[in-house]
Amino acid sequence: MAKKHLIIGGSYGIGAALVELLPKEDDIFIASRTNESHTADNITHLPFDVLTDDVAFLALPAEMDSLVYCPGSINLKPFKMLSVDQFKEEMELNFFGLVRTVKGVIDRMKQGSSMVFYSTVAVQTGMPFHSSIASSKGAIEGFVRSMAAEYAPKIRVNAIAPSLVDTPLAARLLNNDKKREMMAERHPLKRVGEANDIAQMTAFLLNDNSSWITGQVFGVDGGKSSLSV
Repeated sequence: MAKKHLIIGGSYGIGAALVELLPKEDDIFIASRTNESHTADNITHLPFDVLTDDVAFLALPAEMDSLVYCPGSINLKPFKMLSVDQFKEEMELNFFGLVRTVKGVIDRMKQGSSMVFYSTVAVQTGMPFHSSIASSKGAIEGFVRSMAAEYAPKIRVNAIAPSLVDTPLAARLLNNDKKREMMAERHPLKRVGEANDIAQMTAFLLNDNSSWITGQVFGVDGGKSSLSV
């Protein structure tokens, strides 16, 4: 049976890669500020800004099978250079935008539906200059476990914690060969992640093959969080 997916921020990066992996018979709703990547008949683009718009007013089906929240940020600075307002901005995009989105669609989620959110390897593995992003993404991990407990068995809720992934968001960190080589060497698998690496795990968590998985945070990070080589 065809499923109905809502992807917040699915126009590029991991979200765009995910759209390519979902079954063509499924109905996919992409809510984002731009529509640059997808024109297939089973895809509906809904103009949406997580910072200003209310997902409850989007033209969505009465029942949804999945929600994926893709918006994120990479603001790597020493703690002394970060203002309190910048911490608030990270929380607003990464966490409160997610909370508002879930509140807007929770009543539409079907029995057996799935939600997938994104954390970062920097939550479990302390890294310098990551204080603001690790804080906001850490809130997501707590939210995932609480929501998974509260909504089981109706809704499964999981998260993926990537390391550095080659997407437009990370462009300035990978904008020349030397930077790319340096970043690759920091991972046991000696390469930077690709959007498809994360999208593949997301697609698995959305389909019925993962029906006994909830409340988990999966490190898809080239081994960075658990290996020292």
